[in-house]
Amino acid sequence: MFFRQEAEDPAIALDKKVNGKVVAVTGGSGVIGSYLCKAFSEYEAKVAVLGRTKQKIDETVRNIREDGGEAMSVQADVLNKTSLQNAKTRIEDTLGTVDILINCAGGNNPKATTDDEVYNPTEKLQSQSKSFFDLDFKSIQSVYNLNLSGTLLPSQIFGKSMVGKKGCSMINVSSMSSFTPLMKIPAYSGAKAAINNFAKWLAVYLSRSGIRVNAIAPGFLVTTQNREMLIVKEGQFTRRAEKIISQTPLKRFGQPDELVGACLFLANSELSSFITGVVLPIDGGFSAYCGV
Repeated sequence: MFFRQEAEDPAIALDKKVNGKVVAVTGGSGVIGSYLCKAFSEYEAKVAVLGRTKQKIDETVRNIREDGGEAMSVQADVLNKTSLQNAKTRIEDTLGTVDILINCAGGNNPKATTDDEVYNPTEKLQSQSKSFFDLDFKSIQSVYNLNLSGTLLPSQIFGKSMVGKKGCSMINVSSMSSFTPLMKIPAYSGAKAAINNFAKWLAVYLSRSGIRVNAIAPGFLVTTQNREMLIVKEGQFTRRAEKIISQTPLKRFGQPDELVGACLFLANSELSSFITGVVLPIDGGFSAYCGV
């Protein structure tokens, strides 16, 4: 049999195994986070939407509740241990102990991003563009902190109460730039690579504690944050976007809702019960294509 004998039809199992679970999503009001919050609520999970900006998380929760879902907004800073402990207490008092933690908080900093893709010393003499040598160190540190520390700390705080509880899992949101670094964003690529390594380490460390740890690595999505970098106007791509599409076998960008199925699968204690320590690319084949 493809499934263990006690398993039901996979679609039914998906519904039942997520139904009633408490799901905490850091960065829950962001583009990806809000989609994941909405998806889990549609499968009748109880969702805690965590974020720094109250207005944004409240809006995400309002949208979920308007569609009949159960959710609560929790203002929290993923880089502040006390803030996370307070968030955990609020969630447990309202929804119960967390079963599924999705570490979605992350991002880049323009001051940690180069203007050039490849350094050319001759051209540099005539240019005012920002090279690797001009990057602001504090901004680089902030990118590493937000992405790696912002994944590690919630895993510590929420993970401790998940130990020994049946069917628990953690899912980190990484990036395709974690495998092969994208040009211009050395700090972001390095931080996401560290998230992959951390997911694998934690998966082994918690392997006897009843907690599975995995990650997803989204490919290129068009969001409000990167739209100007990829699209000149409707139907017309920038040079960078054209390079991306040329290396993507499916010949298109992804959509945030295309990450949902993978997260529901990895969170499901029945369908993915033997999967831990995996970083799953969701990239339209980008990582499988060598360019020829």
